[in-house]
Amino acid sequence: MQATLDTLQRHFVARAPHMVDIGLAVTAIGEGRAAMRLPDRPDWLGDPARGLLHPGPLIVLADSCCGLAVGVSLRERAPIATLDLRMDYLRRAEPGHDLQCEAHCYRITRNVAFARGEVWQAERDQPIASVQAAFMLSTPGQRPPPDPAAPAADAPPDWQVPAGDAPVLDGVAIPYADYLGIRLAEQGARPVFRLPFQHRLIGNPQLPALHGGVVAGFAETAATLHLIRAIGGAKFPKCVDFSIDYLRSGRPEDTYASCEVVRLGGRVALVQVRCWQGRGPALPITVARGHFLLTDPAVPA
Repeated sequence: MQATLDTLQRHFVARAPHMVDIGLAVTAIGEGRAAMRLPDRPDWLGDPARGLLHPGPLIVLADSCCGLAVGVSLRERAPIATLDLRMDYLRRAEPGHDLQCEAHCYRITRNVAFARGEVWQAERDQPIASVQAAFMLSTPGQRPPPDPAAPAADAPPDWQVPAGDAPVLDGVAIPYADYLGIRLAEQGARPVFRLPFQHRLIGNPQLPALHGGVVAGFAETAATLHLIRAIGGAKFPKCVDFSIDYLRSGRPEDTYASCEVVRLGGRVALVQVRCWQGRGPALPITVARGHFLLTDPAVPA
């Protein structure tokens, strides 16, 4: 078994720059099952004042672990890609503990695989999040993926890359947002956020493409920041659930996000997010939505 774990660590983790950078480790595999660990580090904080981890690292771990569970379930090795993923946040995620995830691939069809799992910290029977994901399976004879360097014939001619480069929140440090390098690219009623490309964010080195969990973490960060700006700091938004659909691969280039508050109630808000790259917002790489619980900043989450 150890030899198998070492092999998976070399072939699944060590070849993905982002998994290497964050220290992901394969801890167990079984029939249709996989487990992984993400070591604790200060960069994972999302709200230092209240001692809460950012949801982004949880998504990266969950997406990676579900993908591994699908991979070990396949009779023949084949590329896979996340189609959609949903996270439900059940309890506080606090610093000082590693993040653990176990995922189960419970159904495989000719083209799609389905996986679900749980994320926990100190106690296995006290999960802090649950995940549900679907993956597209490549099949023999499929066309190769498009060349990421090739120009897009359908690129909208009127979209201009925002020139702004400002901190996401004045005077507020968000360690995970700083780790990703997220910046405010354009202000206004609907701000635009930028995720600058860094090689360490690559999840698929063969295309290459950004790690799907990184794009999801960026989208969820953008939703949170947009909501904070919309409510003027009157309340603290805490994500309850977050769903993301992957429409195109995230190329090795800057990524942008804008959001819309669909509903803003007294206790709950619904935010939609669209992420795109150099071809403009008319060609999104992901669309996402999340529910946020609005609480008094002075009350512990």
